[in-house]
Amino acid sequence: MNNLPLSIPVSETINHKEKKNSYYWTVLTNRCPHCREGKIFLKEHAYDFKTNLKMHENCSVCKQPTEIEVGFYYGTSYVSYLVTVALSGFTFIAWWIFIGISVDDNRIFYWLGINTALVLLLQPLLMRFSRTLWLSWFVKYDPDWKEKGVNKYERIVKEQMNNW
Repeated sequence: MNNLPLSIPVSETINHKEKKNSYYWTVLTNRCPHCREGKIFLKEHAYDFKTNLKMHENCSVCKQPTEIEVGFYYGTSYVSYLVTVALSGFTFIAWWIFIGISVDDNRIFYWLGINTALVLLLQPLLMRFSRTLWLSWFVKYDPDWKEKGVNKYERIVKEQMNNW
């Protein structure tokens, strides 16, 4: 007879709050990297092209500034490029495995067309993801943020903000 327990002990179950506060969940859902609760962007909808990159000045939960210094988000162009190349590489490998690559019957050109359309359709989401990822590399998670407060950055010059 098998001596396996009929139920999983409570200590071994995944806490829903821990899952929500994971780094990956935070980045994928565009949450503040400091508290992992507040939303970074003003609008939820990424395909509202006039406001899709508008961000809260501070996190609505922990008051963490979202722009650390003037021109802080210029580096996201490199992150966005890297994410796009990785996505294109993934689609190329998937196409190669499932459909095959051949110049003779134009399958590679079909992949190019579909990949181009996919990258263009996902661009608003990729730009937001790049910003969130970039911010998470510079603002670290603090589980005790309620007691410690907001990170202070010396390079914020209020007079120079939005002056570029």
